[in-house]
Amino acid sequence: MDQQKIGRFIAQMRKEKSLTQRELADTLCISDKTVSKWENGKGMPEVSLMMPLCEALDITANELLSGERLSQDDYIRKAEENIMTLVKEREESKKKIMLSAIVAVITIIGGTALVTVSGVFEMELWARILLIGLGLVVIFGGLFVAAALEMEAGTFECRHCKHRFVPTAGAYIAGPHSLTTRYLKCPECGKKSYCKRRLTH
Repeated sequence: MDQQKIGRFIAQMRKEKSLTQRELADTLCISDKTVSKWENGKGMPEVSLMMPLCEALDITANELLSGERLSQDDYIRKAEENIMTLVKEREESKKKIMLSAIVAVITIIGGTALVTVSGVFEMELWARILLIGLGLVVIFGGLFVAAALEMEAGTFECRHCKHRFVPTAGAYIAGPHSLTTRYLKCPECGKKSYCKRRLTH
C-alpha cells in the first residue's frame, strides 16, 4: 500500500467535506494526531476504523486503499490489486520472521562454538580472551540483526485502543515477549500491554 498516496487522498477528501482534522477525529473517536499521521503517510487507519472513515468521507474501502476516486471500470481491477498487495505484504512479513529466526539460531550456534573452543583447547590467554569476545560479538550482533528483521515484519496492535504501530528499536528489544505478542507502550493511548503482532500495516 502507498501510504503517502492514501494520506494525500484522506486529506483531499476531508477538505472536500470541509472538515478539520479535529472534526474528523471527533467523528471517529480518535485524536487529531492520528488523522495527521495518516495524512502525512506515517500510518494507516486500523481495520476497525476503515469503514467509519469511509462513511465520514463518503468513499469506498477500495478507494481508500487505492488512494484515489475510482470509476466503475477501474473498481474491480483495483479491488483485485489491493487484495494481492495485502497477500504479498503478509507473505513478506512471514519471510522476514523466518529469516530472523534463522539468523538468530546461526549466530547463537556460531558464537557459542567460539566460546566453547576458547575453553576446550590450550592457547595463550590473549587468544582465549579474543575468542570469547568474538563469540559474544557474534551472538549479540546476530540477535540485534534478527530483532531488526523481525521488527520490520508487520505491526503491533494495542489491546486497549486497537491502534497499530511499529515500536522503536529500544522498546522492541527490551519488551518481554511470546511468539505472537510483545509487551509495549502504545504511542496512541499511552497504555502498556502485550500487543499482538499483525502481519500487515
